[in-house]
Amino acid sequence: MFDFFQVLEETFSDRRETSRQQFDGWSLDDRNPDFIKSCMPVWEWLYRYYFRVTTDGWHHVPTTGKMLVVGSHNGGFASPDTSMFLYDWCRRFGYERLVYGLMHPSAWKVQFFAKAAVEIGAVIAHPKMAIGAFKRDAAVLVYPGGAQDMFRPYYMRDKIYFAGRKGFIKLALRSEVPIVPIISYGAHDTLIVLGDLYEQVQQLQKWGFPWPLDGETGVFPIYLGLPWGLGIGVMMNIPLPVHIHTRVCAPIVFERYGRTAASDRDYVDACYQQVLTQMQGELDCLSESRAAEEMKSKVPSG
Repeated sequence: MFDFFQVLEETFSDRRETSRQQFDGWSLDDRNPDFIKSCMPVWEWLYRYYFRVTTDGWHHVPTTGKMLVVGSHNGGFASPDTSMFLYDWCRRFGYERLVYGLMHPSAWKVQFFAKAAVEIGAVIAHPKMAIGAFKRDAAVLVYPGGAQDMFRPYYMRDKIYFAGRKGFIKLALRSEVPIVPIISYGAHDTLIVLGDLYEQVQQLQKWGFPWPLDGETGVFPIYLGLPWGLGIGVMMNIPLPVHIHTRVCAPIVFERYGRTAASDRDYVDACYQQVLTQMQGELDCLSESRAAEEMKSKVPSG
């Protein structure tokens, strides 16, 4: 029977052996609580004054034990809702309660960024790392939509988009962990993505134009934002100061777990749709609530 994890292990094994460096994401031991603590004053300022974060639903997080925290990416490479989630996590649970984030392999190319990410708790996005974290009774944070979600067009800002990727469902089923969804409203307004030119740039490359194109991310966005004004391609950005609302949703516990469940395509599809539907429903509620607040603020008093 097809084993998703076995295939991924064979695909990445050679790369793991040849690329191991101090901060390459292949170790769970590089997380540094002292470094995380040093980040908290900056995160707190961003949380309180720059993004003016509103948050709710933290009572849904189990007080102990392993879990797969599933989020929807927003706001380009800056991904402000991620750092704001980590700030909330640490101020509620302290620095010792383990949470690791699965980070796309292309993000490890910038060494100074990789070093900071590792010390915060990032590991390379590979099932072996997640399973290792679960063995430590840790929470694992994953954004299944990856770059396609992070740079989804502005008209999709109110849509949960996983790009059809279901590996996180198989991971949860095989590891027998609940899924705790997290969503945010407003974070995607910190970068106005106009569209994705990946296919067009691919064609230009075939014609001989030397456009840079990262095949691992699969996106080539065009967007409005800081510091570039009009930006093209996958580059670091400074998020706009937009009010962000984050929500932790009720944990999702599936009916069946184990290798057999993870290999059942129809069952995986059903579980994937369950997560997608619940998260979309919560995002719709946040969107409607924000719209009602804005409408109320426009009504003259008296």
